[in-house]
Order: sequence, then structure tokens, then C-alpha cells
Amino acid sequence: MTDSELPSQPQNFALWREVQDTRVRTRLGGIYYLLAWLLTWLFCSVPASMLGSGLLASAFFALMLALRLLHRPPAQTSGGCLQLWIDRHWYLIYLTALGWGLVHAWVLVDTRFEPSRLIATLSTIAFSTAMAFNFAMRKVRCVVAILFLYLPGLGVLLTQREEQQALLITLAFYLSYLLLALNRSHREYRNTLTMEQQLIDQRERYDRLSRTDSLTQLGNRLQFNSLFPALVANVQRQGGQLSLVLLDIDFFKRINDEYGHSTGDQCLYAFAERMRNVFRRDSDALLRLGGEEFGVLMMNTPLEQARELAEEFRRDLTSRGLEIQGQILPMTASLGVGSFDARRDGNAETFFKRVDDALYLAKAEGRDRLVLASLD
Repeated sequence: MTDSELPSQPQNFALWREVQDTRVRTRLGGIYYLLAWLLTWLFCSVPASMLGSGLLASAFFALMLALRLLHRPPAQTSGGCLQLWIDRHWYLIYLTALGWGLVHAWVLVDTRFEPSRLIATLSTIAFSTAMAFNFAMRKVRCVVAILFLYLPGLGVLLTQREEQQALLITLAFYLSYLLLALNRSHREYRNTLTMEQQLIDQRERYDRLSRTDSLTQLGNRLQFNSLFPALVANVQRQGGQLSLVLLDIDFFKRINDEYGHSTGDQCLYAFAERMRNVFRRDSDALLRLGGEEFGVLMMNTPLEQARELAEEFRRDLTSRGLEIQGQILPMTASLGVGSFDARRDGNAETFFKRVDDALYLAKAEGRDRLVLASLD
């Protein structure tokens, strides 16, 4: 997934990252629960005597493994969908942890498991350690899962404290260490998440700046070169209407020569603001293509509607000019307008040339006018 496809809101991004991390870290866990049980069962003194219970426990851990693998992250990245996935997946983690905690308690009670008790105890330690370091994104939930793993066995050891005092104290001390380690892992995870969000925001900011004209805050030529072919390809593939308006300020060099480049820059900014007032739909992409040349990409807009808006802009500019520092500067523009025609425009370059030719014709015929792109 690219940066542009990531959730933009920090809260949604945090949930999305948690989903991805939980998904990756939970895949192997289910396998080892099953393997740990099989080793514990098969290395007990009489595995054949507990065939039914052994197969039942195997089926439980196999089911937990399958449910973990089948529980895929949602395609949508809304906060509600992501949170629901996280909640459901933690139910699977809880069930697996509680199941193993009960198995460990059973192994400590049943004398038939005496040869394999060490396997079960070491597995409990391993699972709880993995829980503390891999699922620290949700500290409280992780504590609950660790307690599910630990408490049933510790409860049995308490009843056997005279014989199992050393093991009971050792496991209790290790549990306290895990809780401290979990707290540190949680802080490190949150810090890493914050840094990742900042890096993505920074890349998006740099990308936005690289595609934005610094003077007018419209899209720049780089943005146009990226967006225009994509929109044309979309129209060719799915149908619809795409119109293009090209605008060129008439005799702009005179403004720079007579009033100075600072005033010229103010004129360009005011011209862009006037464009925003007329081409103000969310679907309109306003761009500065270079110098005093501008463009508007209008999705789902027929030629006549694009012509009307462009002509409205031209007339308004001609009649009112631009107000710069309290002074009205007369200004006009030449415009070329066209709509993509699949029969005549084989690609984006052909379409652009047809509209660009209309713009140059408007300038050649005396400027301050609009010319529709030829369909010949």
C-alpha cells in the first residue's frame, strides 16, 4: 500500500497500523499453541489413555489457528471497521490464551502429565513472553491475556505450594517482570507509531509542495502532467466527460514592465483567486501551467457547461479587471476550451494539443476571446 492509500486521519492510521501488526504477529502464534499441546500430550506417560481429551484439545487449538488465519483485515480503512476487526481478533487471542492456561493447570494436576510438565510450563513462559513483546499495542488487553495464560497454573501451584514452592515463586517473579517489560514495550510501540505518522505526514507535505505552485497555491505543471493523463485514461476506460480550459493572460509582460514584477506576482495571485470564485466545484482542478498560462480540468462536465463557465470568467475579468493594492488594473485573457472526444483524441497529448491550438487561435484573432477546440 502506498502512502497515498494510507488512512489520512492520525487515529485511523494508528488503528490501521495496529491491525497490520496484529495480523502479522498472530499468524505463527496459533501454530505453536497447537505444537506445544501435541508435545505435552504425546510425551505424557500414557497418551493413549486420554485419546478423546487429547484430540479434543488438539481440535480446539487447530480451530483457533484456523480462525486467526481466516480473520483477514477489512478492505475499508474507516475507524469503525478497523476497531471492529481488532476487537474480534482479541477475542480469538483471549480464547487461545485461556485455553492454554487451563491446559497448563490440567497438566500440573494430572499425574499422567508428569513427564511433560516441563514442556507445558516452558510453553506458558514462552507464550506470555511473546504476548508481552508482540501485543503491547493494547496494554490492558495484553495484561488480561497474560493473566489468562498464567493464573490457572499459578492457582494450581498455590494448592501445591509445599511441593512446588520454588516453581511458584519463580513464575510469580517472572510474571512481575513481564508486566514491567510490557509497559516499556507499549511506550516503545506508541513512540514508533508516532514517528511513522510524522514521517508519512512529512512525505505527504513535501509531495504536496512539489505539486503546488508556490505563488498562486494552485496545482503546478508537475501536478497537471500527472493528473491529466490519468483523467483521460479514466474517461477512455469508464466513459464520462472531461473538459479542459486553457487560459492565458493577455499582454502580461506589459504589466511586469510597467508596474514591476512584484505587482505582476500580485496579479497572478489575484487571477488565481478569481479562477477559484468561478471554477469552484470540488471536481474542478485548477492549475498554473507556467508563467501567465493557467488550466482547469473539469470532470463530468460537457463542453457547453465548460464553455459557459469559461466565458463567464472571461467577461467578468474584462469588465472588472483586478484590484491590486487598492488600484484597479484592466486585464483580459484568451481562452481555449475543449471536451475529450474518443473518436478524435487517441490520447491525452492529442486532446491537449487540440485545446492548445484553440487558445493560440484566440490570441491570434485579437485576444480577449474564447475559442472552442476544433473537432476536425
